[in-house]
Amino acid sequence: MLRTMTAVLAASVLAIAPVQAEDWPQFRGPNCSGISSSTVAMPAEFSPTKNVLWSAEIGDGVGCPIIVGGRVFVSALSDPGHVGLFAYDAKTGAFLWGKQWDMGDATKVHKTNSLAATTPASDGKRVYFYHAYVGMVALDVRNGKVKWHRNMPVPYYIFDWGPAMSPVLYKDKVLFVQDDDLHPAFYALSAKTGKVLWKDDRGDQAVNYSHPVITRGSQGDEIVVGGTGMLIGYDPDTGKRLWHARTLLRNIKTTPVSFGDKIYVSLQSGGIANQWLQSADAKGAEVGRGGNGDGKLSKAEMQAMVGKRKIPEAFFKRTFDKGDLNKDGVLEGIELDKAFLSEDNFAGATFDTPSEKAGDQSIHAVRAGGRGDVTKTHVLWKHSASQIDHIVSPLVVDGRMLLVKGGGIATGFEIGGGKKLWGPKRINNTCEYFASPIYADGKIFVAGENGYMVVLKSSDKLEILSKNDMGEPIVGTPAIADGRLVVRTRGHLYCVGLK
Repeated sequence: MLRTMTAVLAASVLAIAPVQAEDWPQFRGPNCSGISSSTVAMPAEFSPTKNVLWSAEIGDGVGCPIIVGGRVFVSALSDPGHVGLFAYDAKTGAFLWGKQWDMGDATKVHKTNSLAATTPASDGKRVYFYHAYVGMVALDVRNGKVKWHRNMPVPYYIFDWGPAMSPVLYKDKVLFVQDDDLHPAFYALSAKTGKVLWKDDRGDQAVNYSHPVITRGSQGDEIVVGGTGMLIGYDPDTGKRLWHARTLLRNIKTTPVSFGDKIYVSLQSGGIANQWLQSADAKGAEVGRGGNGDGKLSKAEMQAMVGKRKIPEAFFKRTFDKGDLNKDGVLEGIELDKAFLSEDNFAGATFDTPSEKAGDQSIHAVRAGGRGDVTKTHVLWKHSASQIDHIVSPLVVDGRMLLVKGGGIATGFEIGGGKKLWGPKRINNTCEYFASPIYADGKIFVAGENGYMVVLKSSDKLEILSKNDMGEPIVGTPAIADGRLVVRTRGHLYCVGLK
C-alpha cells in the first residue's frame, strides 16, 4: 500500500533543525554538486534486500529525494490526478506526513519524464516544493502545514519533454529558473514569505534545464546559471546580470559545478533555427509529418511536427511572427534566426550553419568575478569531447571531472586544464542515463535507468567496485547524508547503509 494520502496525515516528532553540513538539501545536494561531506562508511554492494535499512512504496515520479534534519522529502503521484510531497524519518523510514494537490488539466509529458518530476529543497525549517500546476509552496517540515503559496506562470513546452526545474536555496532566498517556451525567467523569492525579491526576464533564452549554483567571485558571492548561448553570473541581492561567457549553444540540460571561483560545465547541444528547418520542413512522405522540403518553414509545418497538441498563438507571436519580416507567412534565411534566437544571442549556430557544425560537445571551465562579456578573459579552458551526455551533469571531485554518457560510457578529466585522464570506457551497465553521478566515502554512485547502480572508486583510473540491481527504473539522482544513500526508483524509496 502507498503510505501516502490526502493532506497532512501525521505530525513529525522531530524538532525543527537547521541544515547541517552533511544534509542533502536540494537537487544534487549541497550547491547542486553531487558531493556528500559525510565520512560515514558506505556499502559498495546493495540491493532491495541487501544493506537496505528501510524501504517505502511510493507513487510514480522522477524527482530526486532530499535529506534534511533527519527527514527524507520526495514528490510523487498519489493518483493520476494528484501530485504530493511526502516526508519520512531518515533513520527508520516511518511515514511522517504527506500533502497532495490537484493537478487539474495537466499536459501529458514524455514517458521518461513524469508529472512528479521536481525535487524539493529545505532549509531545515521549511520545505519548498514547485509543481507546474501548483506553483511554489513552502511547508513546515514538522507537519506539512502550508506556510505560503505563490502562483507561478504555467510553463509551456512546444515538445512534450515537460517541466522538471526545482527550487535551489541561497541564504534567505528560494531561487528558481524556468526557461520554457513562453515565460523564461529567473526568480528569487523570500524563503520566509514567498515574496518575489527580484526577477530576471530571460527572454533571450530558449528552453533550458540547468539549475543555478553559487560561486565566489572576486567581489563576493555570485549566482551562475547556464542558458542559451551563454553562462551568466548574477548579483544574488539584486538579480542584475554581472557577466556572461558565450561558451554554450542551443540549450543546456546539465547543471554546472562550482568550486571556489571556478565553474565547470559539460554541454552537448545542437543549433536552433537549423534544427527547426531540418525537422519540420522535411518532406512528410519521408518522416510522416507535414513538411514539403522547400527550405522554408510555415506555421502549418510546425504544427504538423508537434502533432495534435495545438501550438498557442502566444508561442507563434514570440517566435514566428517576430521573424517573419516580410509577412509572407513563411520563414526563410535570416528570418529563421530572428524567429528563434534573440538579436544579441544567436547562440553560435545560425540557420545556414552546416548540420555537422551546428552542434557542440564540450567541457570547459570559467572563472567568476568578471563584468560584462568575459568570453575572452575568464574562460580558462574549453575542449571538445564526444563523451558528453546532454542530460547527465558532471561530477567534479578530488581534482577530477567524471562524465557519464548514455550507454554506460564514462570518461575522466583533470580539472586544472581539462586533460583527459582515462576513457571513454564502459562501466558495465549499458542503458540510458538520466540521474547524475554522486560521491561519498571515496565512492561514486552511478544510477542507470534500467535500475542498476554501478559503484566506482574515485581514482585517476576507472575502477568498478560493484554493480547493484535495485529492481526498478531509476531516473532521479539519489541522495546521501549521514552514511545513508536514499535511492528513488519509479515505485519505491530505498535507504541503503551499513547496519
